[in-house]
Amino acid sequence: MTDVVLEPGDRLDDLIINDLKIIQRDDQFRFSLDAILLANFATVRTHTVAVDLGTGTGVIALLLAVRGATQVTGVEISPVMAELAARSVKMNQLAGRISIQNADLRNLRGQLPAGVFDLVVSNPPYRSMGKGFLNPNDKVAMARHEVTATLDEVVAAARYLIKYRGRFAMVHLPERIPEILEALRRSDIEPKRLRLVHSSINKKPNMVLVEGVRGAKSGLEVLPPLIVYDSKGNYCPEILAWYQGETPL
Repeated sequence: MTDVVLEPGDRLDDLIINDLKIIQRDDQFRFSLDAILLANFATVRTHTVAVDLGTGTGVIALLLAVRGATQVTGVEISPVMAELAARSVKMNQLAGRISIQNADLRNLRGQLPAGVFDLVVSNPPYRSMGKGFLNPNDKVAMARHEVTATLDEVVAAARYLIKYRGRFAMVHLPERIPEILEALRRSDIEPKRLRLVHSSINKKPNMVLVEGVRGAKSGLEVLPPLIVYDSKGNYCPEILAWYQGETPL
């Protein structure tokens, strides 16, 4: 890791995984566990070239690179967040493998090539406008509500980017599973893997991980549920393994 020069308002957080560090700000949206879950759920194969839509501070892009992606492009609409992500990439000495692009995912034509990427991932805004509490901090609201991009627009951006047989993985709310599956299939991205995430064994799922393949035949694999915390409030062995540097196959 290179020497860190923090600017006023910056904070330096430890991702623990592979000694990665991330620069964040308290007045901007900060990453949470869903980003870690998505980065470890997505299928990363040898020589994977990937795009992270709505990269925020760049956490998922960093983790995809650690998992073996040879090139990752992080797309972020907020210039402040994009700048933070770019500095985190440089700080972790991954500038040769990760690039950050300050762009609107709804308008990528001419900015990124169509149909050439092996993998696209996204941790998009979860809630439709008019649903749930809208944070008065507009920077946080953009990350939680579909202020700048709807579910259909995120899926359309992924469809534009991935090649035939390329993959698109996302994390979202279980209550929107029907919408998610319909949106994927409308864009010729066939849902192939789905995993529900529960905070504890006696709680309803609060997240869903979905991965689809462009141009694939139908057939959805529902994976065993991921229970985040055990009865003592500790991370489950699978998540602990990620923090110890063991990446999924």
